[in-house]
Amino acid sequence: MESYRTIHKYGRDEIIINKSRFIGHAMPVDNEEEALEFIDKIRSEHKDATHNVYAYVLGDNNNIQRFSDDGEPSGTAGIPVLEVIKKEDLRNVVVVVTRYFGGIKLGAGGLIRAYTKGAKIGLEAGIIVDKVLHKKIKVRVNYTSYGIIENFLNQGGYIIDNIIYDDAVNIYVYIKIKDVESFNKKISNLTSGTADFEYLEEEYISIKEGKIV
Repeated sequence: MESYRTIHKYGRDEIIINKSRFIGHAMPVDNEEEALEFIDKIRSEHKDATHNVYAYVLGDNNNIQRFSDDGEPSGTAGIPVLEVIKKEDLRNVVVVVTRYFGGIKLGAGGLIRAYTKGAKIGLEAGIIVDKVLHKKIKVRVNYTSYGIIENFLNQGGYIIDNIIYDDAVNIYVYIKIKDVESFNKKISNLTSGTADFEYLEEEYISIKEGKIV
């Protein structure tokens, strides 16, 4: 995948609804094992809670989807949490909504709204982002060309990871996978073909509203 939507980091927030305390926890994960470990961690931290409802979605095509009502009436908890994840088109994320019962029953509709809200605030606290696949490239240019290249990179808003100076200038830059070929051509043109390229690792970078998180 060149890009997908998920959350940037662990998120936690809480809300009180009719005296019941709902705590939304959200975490980006790479696989089902990590998702289950996170669920167990939250259950352990909140073992005195009335319910620890969860849902998670994994895979390029959302091919793994799991949820649990954890004792709440069927369809009132786990599915609403799962639907929030799917509605936001998120992947590789797990959400646990912890409930401490406050003594007032919410009814089926109230529970659905409460668990939906609990999931949303957890995800928002984790910062919803686009993970965009980049290739890290080392561009080696001579000092004569460096000023032109530096200006080009700054104007283009490219992600510069590091610059190392020796008998030439080594610029480590992240380029979106789809832009690698055109980037190389532009650099080659600007340096009259004297730039050297070394292709390094690929990495997903978190982008929100066009900016790096």
